[in-house]
Amino acid sequence: MLKVENIYKTFNPNTVNEKHALNGVSLTLNDGDFVTVIGSNGAGKSTLLNAIAGIWNIDSGKISIDEDDITKLPDYKRAKYIGRVFQDPMTGTAATMQIEENMALAKRRGKRRTLKVGITDSEREEYKTLLKELNLGLEDRLTSKVGLLSGGQRQALTLLMATMQKPKLLLLDEHTAALDPKTASKVLTLTDKLVKENNLTTFMVTHNMKDALKYGNRLIMMCDGKIIYDVSGEEKQKLEVADLLHKFDTAGGIVSDSMMLG
Repeated sequence: MLKVENIYKTFNPNTVNEKHALNGVSLTLNDGDFVTVIGSNGAGKSTLLNAIAGIWNIDSGKISIDEDDITKLPDYKRAKYIGRVFQDPMTGTAATMQIEENMALAKRRGKRRTLKVGITDSEREEYKTLLKELNLGLEDRLTSKVGLLSGGQRQALTLLMATMQKPKLLLLDEHTAALDPKTASKVLTLTDKLVKENNLTTFMVTHNMKDALKYGNRLIMMCDGKIIYDVSGEEKQKLEVADLLHKFDTAGGIVSDSMMLG
């Protein structure tokens, strides 16, 4: 369970560029929640995600996962709790390393290093089984360098790696924004499959309203560093893009074309 309590974050304080990015945000994600987060540019979506991940230190407030206070922990110490997929497909994998080497690193993340053989035969079989579920033919390319893969293949691999350890929390930061529509759809379908199969608590930032409505059991809208709308269950299922547009208009948010396009 993720609990965010009254957190604030201001960039460039006491300057002409001062920006109040988070203004008293409080949020609780229960185990298995798949939350989609929408908002216009500058609403605070990615800042909130990065605060949870430990990229930004918050000015005040508290962040905890399963009642463990992680507020002061650096990002690398939060790795045992959190899996993350970035917007850029080139981030999250090592381009000069093989697919199996990347997966081995993901499997050993947060564990003590030993002098054992790097990758065992049983691990290779495990990796092949996992990769086969992607339907991208990567199970036959274990020794291929990741840098040779397409953007969609790399993002699918990154997603798989982020979920291998079944993290307490999965953070998805507009992870399909850099992909073409067809590939983005495939990656989102895979995301939904992995989240459901592993019952992963997931926080997905997106600009696309249709995706925010289609995926997850809960939707959060942000504006000016605050959560202005939080809906779940049947109420969320009944929502349409027009309803979200009305909420944005009421809150004074600016809607971009990318937010409405499917």
